[in-house]
Amino acid sequence: MAWIKVIDERESTGKLRKIYEEIKSSRGKIANILKIHSLNPQSMKDHLNLYLTIMFGPSGLSREEREMIAVVVSSINRCDYCLNHHAEALNFYWKDKEKLEKFKKDFTQVGLPPRHKRMLEYAAKLTKEPYNLKENDVKLLREAGFNDEDILNINLISSYFNFVNRIALGLGVEFSEEEVKGYKY
Repeated sequence: MAWIKVIDERESTGKLRKIYEEIKSSRGKIANILKIHSLNPQSMKDHLNLYLTIMFGPSGLSREEREMIAVVVSSINRCDYCLNHHAEALNFYWKDKEKLEKFKKDFTQVGLPPRHKRMLEYAAKLTKEPYNLKENDVKLLREAGFNDEDILNINLISSYFNFVNRIALGLGVEFSEEEVKGYKY
């Protein structure tokens, strides 16, 4: 149970009900991380729009790469809610639970290609010590084959998951095995 009041779908009215219906029809169900916004429906809608843009919009990053960033950031922040949701999404592409479990613990131990390793090193550094990022960190991403738009997207996804991890951790957003499954990827 979240630590603040959450208006459930059945209790919703007006703008909140409309937003819940839109989300359910497009995503298959409504994640608890969105329901936590129920007292501020516009923030729920804006949160979802940002998520859809950076995680599903046109990008030089594959869906798999985006989910890898989500898992690494959420693992560092120890956000079980986001870690479990996005590990489930990543495994939609990998279909390898053993590799996924190793990756969740330490992405450097699963034999990733240099491109992915650099991308995730940047995401990890931005999460753990953003004050230590330098222009050279961006240069290393370019050397790994990322263009500036890709680098922006790596930064946006990393930053987004740091933001969402703090919502989940700071408001007690919970998950269950059932809640994690059944989304449209």
